Amino acid sequence: MIELADAGELGFDAERLARIDGFLQERYIDTGRLPCAQILVAREGRPVHYAHFGTLREDGTPMREDALFRIASMTKPVTSIAFMQLVEQCRVALEDPVTRVFPEFADLAVYAGGGGSVPFAPGTPAPPMRFVDLLTHMSGFTYGLQNRTNIDALYREENLDFARDHLDSDAYVAKLARLPLEFAPGTGWNYSVSTDVLGIAVERLSGMRLGDYLAEHVFGPLGMTDTAFGAGDAGADRLADAYAYRPGKPPRMVDAGATSRLNRPGTFDSGGGGLVGTIADYQRFATMLANGGALDGARIVSPKTLHLMRTNHLPGGADLTQVSRSLFSESHNAGTGFGLGFAMVIDPARTLMPASEGEFYWGGAYSTAFFVDPVEDVTMVFMTQLYPSSAYPIRRQLKTLIYAALTHSKV
Repeated sequence: MIELADAGELGFDAERLARIDGFLQERYIDTGRLPCAQILVAREGRPVHYAHFGTLREDGTPMREDALFRIASMTKPVTSIAFMQLVEQCRVALEDPVTRVFPEFADLAVYAGGGGSVPFAPGTPAPPMRFVDLLTHMSGFTYGLQNRTNIDALYREENLDFARDHLDSDAYVAKLARLPLEFAPGTGWNYSVSTDVLGIAVERLSGMRLGDYLAEHVFGPLGMTDTAFGAGDAGADRLADAYAYRPGKPPRMVDAGATSRLNRPGTFDSGGGGLVGTIADYQRFATMLANGGALDGARIVSPKTLHLMRTNHLPGGADLTQVSRSLFSESHNAGTGFGLGFAMVIDPARTLMPASEGEFYWGGAYSTAFFVDPVEDVTMVFMTQLYPSSAYPIRRQLKTLIYAALTHSKV
């Protein structure tokens, strides 16, 4: 049971927070746009608003507080934190070439033409890729779901976006090493499988499978007992059905929770998108971030490490509109930078919505989202299961509603 603090004592108007519920119910649940939703807003680590809506399953099974959701790319910040734990131990450095861990990447080349029915032209040898390039999505890798280039098409052919059931980590790297890069590492930003590669780096550096590493070094210390790479038998009855958006039609159910492959072990732990978890668990992760890397006596990373992660690393202080080559990502807003695993607000005015400079966040392909505002000490976690995340502007709407309910600002 999620216990709520007094919203007024923490600088929120409870009646205005309640607008969120009416908005979600009327705009998204009653209209059938979303099958389900959960939202949790907290300040100073204390929940001030929680609600859930809709159904867990297509058969009408009611939504439950401990429902499991595919958090997709909200896995990326978790994997990035795990890698930075190893950086803190000097087992690896951000400036290290990735070939230190991945000798398979010694002969990467930049795309120079071809693809489809035409063989790829011999590419230009790529300059060394560094681990910081993986964390910032400036590696030159891509996603098949971008649907933009001949390289994206080859990623789809190899099914690199969804490797859980057909590859192990070593086979994944071997396939990736044979494909050309979109651009020379460090010269552009493209949302990609970079964090999957980062997760494999955690495995090779630690000698542990990624899921086991996270369980021991992140989830266990934080008390995130319901988060893992898959639901497993114990969670099969709690895994929500997943849906796909269809313009002008009701969403189509694409993965039934009761029969999902996520109830069975996979061969690959996707550090870029494979975790399943509850809203309460991710709230603990978000609270740890808001606290500068610690929660309830468990230190996950240091405050200075986390500050480095939530600082814009795009060249020249640029925002994503200036350097992104992606058609698809979890962030489209002007005034948004990117750090080591997170996007962050670098110019609130350019975002054209209420925000704090330094606020950091990310989301998942099934329309899940979270943000951490270190200025106002506010966190939000939102769960649903509709692909893709670009179907509706719900993240922007929720942020607007949350900040509209704030009565006492810390600035």
